[in-house]
Amino acid sequence: MNILFINSIGRNKFGGGEKWMVTAAKSLADRGHNVTLASKKNSRILQYASQKGVKTTVIEIRSDFSPLKTLKVSRYLKANRTDVLICNLNKDIRVAGLAARIAGNTVVLARHGMLLCSRKWKHKISLTRLCDGIITNSSTIKEAYAGYGWFPPEFVEVIYNGIVVPEQVQAIDFAARFPGKTVIYSAGRLSAQKGFTYLIDAAAILCKTRNDLLFVVSGEGKLEHELKTRVNALGLEDSFIFEGFTPDIYPWLKGCDLFVLASLFEGMPNVVMEAMAVEKPVVATDVNGARELMRDGITGLIVPPADPVALAAAIASIIDNRSKLEQFGKAAKRRVAEEFTIQKMADRIEQLLLKKTAEKQVHR
Repeated sequence: MNILFINSIGRNKFGGGEKWMVTAAKSLADRGHNVTLASKKNSRILQYASQKGVKTTVIEIRSDFSPLKTLKVSRYLKANRTDVLICNLNKDIRVAGLAARIAGNTVVLARHGMLLCSRKWKHKISLTRLCDGIITNSSTIKEAYAGYGWFPPEFVEVIYNGIVVPEQVQAIDFAARFPGKTVIYSAGRLSAQKGFTYLIDAAAILCKTRNDLLFVVSGEGKLEHELKTRVNALGLEDSFIFEGFTPDIYPWLKGCDLFVLASLFEGMPNVVMEAMAVEKPVVATDVNGARELMRDGITGLIVPPADPVALAAAIASIIDNRSKLEQFGKAAKRRVAEEFTIQKMADRIEQLLLKKTAEKQVHR
């Protein structure tokens, strides 16, 4: 199959959805398909894809409606005989999905790693008229979309994320940098969605009674100044540090004692899966996908979102129990190995694409 992934996220943005696209593209290319990933010029996702050996091209989609861009994409799809187009954002569907309808023979799929569709009329029109299906990574998202009443039962397909864990991971030596500290690690864009404000407040609660905890965050974003200001205001300068953008977080995950996800909403949180894969216990908020990925009380602990008191209590309940942390970590690694491998994800994506292209041929 000839497959094109389009992701028009901002040049400097990169998260779980972008990593999924590159991983999916690479896995399909490794199976002999002709796969290209398109995004904005000099974007992080194109740089990451190139590093992973994925073929890339530049397609810039900047708005929901662009007749000229639609015609250009349509010509690209025809010239490359594209069988499947997989889109990331809603504007990708509206511009490139329309291009595929003009081209005539291309299956269009949306990939929603979180709830990207509301009950707005423009979402209904674009997803029912310009799209042949939605790939998501959480049953809770599929159930939410089912409640809209727009889609037939098989329109939304749940395919759990799979990850590729490096064979050898050299752990960051936190002990050398911060002797005597127990390291609680988190990662993600510094945005409201990721709930770092609540993680800071939880750190403030814990650090009132102890000085051996170190909170480390990898990531950057528009809230960086605000979050650092909050850390300083709470007197946490020596207990809460920001590492900036970290393209490969596995060394940080491997070196920490506990991983924490404080998000307010997610799809299937890749970073939690990555932590579990390297045998780390996790405390995570009860967001979409968390309970499908984790087993509360077995691989880690799940707490309500936007509740720093509950988050602090969960961390405190296990952070000094080395045997419990080890037990959670081992169970977490087994869970990922059984259910969230790249092999399983690639099998299901490939099966879906073959099914959709066959249906397209029948309905020509």
